[in-house]
Amino acid sequence: MALSKFSRSIEGKVAIITGAASGMGQATARVFADAGARLAIIDINAEPLEAEAAHIAAAGCDVKAYTLDLVDGEAIKATIAQVAEDFGGIDILVNNAGISLFSPIDSDDFEESWNLSMAVLLTAHTRTIRAALPHLRQAEHPRIVNIASTEGLGATAGGSPYTAAKTGVIGLTRSLAVELGPENITVNCICPGPINTGMTAAIKDDHKTIYAKRRVALRRYADPEEVAHGTLSLVLPAASFITGVALPVDGGLTIRNA
Repeated sequence: MALSKFSRSIEGKVAIITGAASGMGQATARVFADAGARLAIIDINAEPLEAEAAHIAAAGCDVKAYTLDLVDGEAIKATIAQVAEDFGGIDILVNNAGISLFSPIDSDDFEESWNLSMAVLLTAHTRTIRAALPHLRQAEHPRIVNIASTEGLGATAGGSPYTAAKTGVIGLTRSLAVELGPENITVNCICPGPINTGMTAAIKDDHKTIYAKRRVALRRYADPEEVAHGTLSLVLPAASFITGVALPVDGGLTIRNA
């Protein structure tokens, strides 16, 4: 007999995860699969996405792959509608897909970096939410999680396109938490710190070690799955009174002074 009232299970819930072919999106899909969710995984890269879907399906999970360029607003509408039709609804939306473009303000490619960063990291979030909202409104425990960054809580020189977009994700999350709260739709975001993903693969290992020892309380980079478990915690039915949160999953990066 259970002693608590609220469920910590997402068994059978339909979850959309963008950017699921690699990195944190892939880790999130696998964690959700282990938790029994039915998965709609989305990515721009068709071949690795299909391979990931096959990998998850081999473990016994109900999963479908959808190739999508998140810069294309009309394609987002069509894809989300197809997911809802294929699965009979949507319970969870995880806006994870991202890019990392750093350009100094006076660089020749600044506006290109700025426009693409905003399109992928912020505008796409709003479009997927808008497309999924009619279906989320029909869900018993509707959840939205946006992946921001600790760059949305601080800044790095030359990174204003990325920082501005991720700061916007935090603002979007807070505003929609207030707007959708009366409908019991929770909206939260995760702010990952230094993670071992494709985005950080170009950084030399010794440089990662130096940075982690200097800036991170746990003195290391994270495995993507560690971030994924933070995301899972925010989509549980039991997380019903958590909304508008920007949760750092950063090993103590944002609280360490020295």
